[in-house]
Amino acid sequence: MSGSRSDRGAHESGPAGTLGEELAAALHDAVREAAERLEAVTAAVYLLSPEGAELRIAMIGGGPPSVFTLPGRMPLDAPYASARALAGGEVAVLADPDAPRAHIPGCTVYPYPYLAAAAPLTAAGVRFGSLTVLRPEGTDGYGPGRRAELARIAGRLSTALTALHRRGVPVVSPNLPVLVPVRGAESSADADPAGPWGTPGVAGSAGRSLMFPLQRLADLLNQATTMDHVTAAARFCVMAPFQARAMVLSCVAEGRMWVLGHSGDTAGLVRELHGSGLHTGTPAVRAVRGNTLLIADDPGRRASRPGTEPGTGPVTAHLPLVGSRHVVDVPVSGGRHVVGLCTLAYGGPRSFSPAERAVLTMMAGLLGSAVERVELNAKRQALAEGIQKRLLPPALVEVPGLATTARYQPATATAEVGGDWYDVIRMPDDRVALVIGDVEGHTMESAAAMGQLRTAVAAYASEGHGPAALLQRTAGLLARLGTESLATCCVVALDPEDGTAEVALAGHPAPLLRLPDGTVRTLDAPANVPLGLPDPGVYRAREHTVEPGSVLVLYSDGLFEAREDEAVTLAGAAGPAGDLADAGLEDLADRLLGGAPGPRGRRDDAALLLARYEGPDTGRVPRTGHLSIQRRDLRGVRQAREFVHDRLCGWGLADLSDDVELVTSEIVTNALVHAGSDVDVRLRVYADRLRLEVRDSASDPPVPALYSLSAEGCARAEHGRGLFLVDALADTWNTSPNGRGKTVWLEMDIPADAGDPGRSVE
Repeated sequence: MSGSRSDRGAHESGPAGTLGEELAAALHDAVREAAERLEAVTAAVYLLSPEGAELRIAMIGGGPPSVFTLPGRMPLDAPYASARALAGGEVAVLADPDAPRAHIPGCTVYPYPYLAAAAPLTAAGVRFGSLTVLRPEGTDGYGPGRRAELARIAGRLSTALTALHRRGVPVVSPNLPVLVPVRGAESSADADPAGPWGTPGVAGSAGRSLMFPLQRLADLLNQATTMDHVTAAARFCVMAPFQARAMVLSCVAEGRMWVLGHSGDTAGLVRELHGSGLHTGTPAVRAVRGNTLLIADDPGRRASRPGTEPGTGPVTAHLPLVGSRHVVDVPVSGGRHVVGLCTLAYGGPRSFSPAERAVLTMMAGLLGSAVERVELNAKRQALAEGIQKRLLPPALVEVPGLATTARYQPATATAEVGGDWYDVIRMPDDRVALVIGDVEGHTMESAAAMGQLRTAVAAYASEGHGPAALLQRTAGLLARLGTESLATCCVVALDPEDGTAEVALAGHPAPLLRLPDGTVRTLDAPANVPLGLPDPGVYRAREHTVEPGSVLVLYSDGLFEAREDEAVTLAGAAGPAGDLADAGLEDLADRLLGGAPGPRGRRDDAALLLARYEGPDTGRVPRTGHLSIQRRDLRGVRQAREFVHDRLCGWGLADLSDDVELVTSEIVTNALVHAGSDVDVRLRVYADRLRLEVRDSASDPPVPALYSLSAEGCARAEHGRGLFLVDALADTWNTSPNGRGKTVWLEMDIPADAGDPGRSVE
């Protein structure tokens, strides 16, 4: 509703920074008189904004917590008593200062337990705002006498405001309202709620003590970055002050409720809430669907106030019995919609005063905003990781005489996509190109540049260009793309026949080499300049010889960002002298990437590529087999069993076939059901052991069902009792993330007299 000419004329006198002395005195007289005469817990004056487009609160009289439940500003057509009174020109009554709600018989259904009434502030055709008061619900409300009294007080204030306006005094709302104490409100039941609050006999002590957990909750939630932080803040500031035995924090998604965190004796509550549908009629669902704090009303429990008749004080609500617990369900709202629920459980009946219910509602609003923010950050992180996954190679190329594994870990201190990548590429001259690179920045442009660079490097390597020439051509391509991003890269071209390794760098850390005797050295090469710089000059490489049993370590600088000596770190992680088998190679990758560099997490993403050179001796080269299964292929499990059976029988290992088929069936089933992606099955047989690898694109680890510690803790994990068979039959098994998903692998010992030690059959 737009103001008339006379409306706008009331606000042409300067900015609305603070209340002037005369205006403040007039407003204070009105709010004090309204609170005392109408026995209100809060009285407030709303004034039009300088441009007349909305109402803003100018002065509030009363005590906590009711003074904090009033909206700070509202549009002129808002469904509040204050706006309705100004629009209609008469006293308006609304049983909720926040918004009207549908009534549920037998329950308290308003976000704040107060009844609001407002009278317009108008005189001589000029509109100033409205005078609003709050009374606790359950009182006798606003009968004709109280409405008439409110209108008389508003009329006297309108006359005073008109006089100020005619004298040129700005009658506009300040930037922030002025709060003033009111004697009646300070000693009301709202300011002195029952329960463990404040010091008995000190007026206002309980109300102010009740507000402290709210302020503390706001501080903690501002620092929260994970759902565990939100749950801990709620436990400290909601569960403990309100003396609940248990607390469950849940969210609403896909038509169901999902537990985010809990504290105390919550086993039964978690089972009832986690995964429950919103079509049921449970109290929790009713609270969510109605966006209402549900507490059963008890008309017999009314707090007595001096000077009032029995039964006319504010309602003191109590908890209904839900199963074996007394439970209060507080909707957790983000903006104007419900995002979850905070459930508090008690061992017996527990009464809640209007003040406590008001604070619970305010706490729920803070929790809702925090839950939304944390979940949004989690979605952004998942999106960034998903983009990164698609840009990394789905699987490393299998090369006889070379065992490889890779890892990628995004930055934990940012939700942006990174620019690190790795690759293993076959070259036309039977060499193998090991590549790792890093595009600067954490933006979508960085990710796009990374995808282009990886494609270019793979193309040039496939054409047979050596490492130095490969980097030279890639630098030229990056310059032609016109991107401002810089990138570093390391390329090692390894000849499996003689162990010759040609190393070229583009501003990237040199690779490390771990020898069979445990010694670690750097494969030095000219540093060259990063890719993307103008006129980079000629890229140069250096040749080294790698002895069998050595492990090449290529890494991005995010891996060792908080460590001083990379060689010492690698030596410590790899352990004493000795050849690293496949399982040892996986363990080494996990150890190198495992520790976060500091309490705030990894600031940069990190990539790692390990390659164990097995040498030209064909007796050391494993027999290998590979099977690809398309997503949702119902025949995939049978195909995997047949693949394992045929290969093992062909290699003279039929005695192992039944056990390996059984564990293969279980792992492939989990991958098809839970990952929803294509599945790769790889079988490798060495002289003394058999290795099975199942790769998919899901990063959640497989968890045997009995290992689950909580119902929600493994809600997304792959689980099944068949994994106990894997644990029982395999000599060792584990899962390894690789940036594109995970590899579940196992190894089984082969008897000395089993199998044909011939060459690979594939």
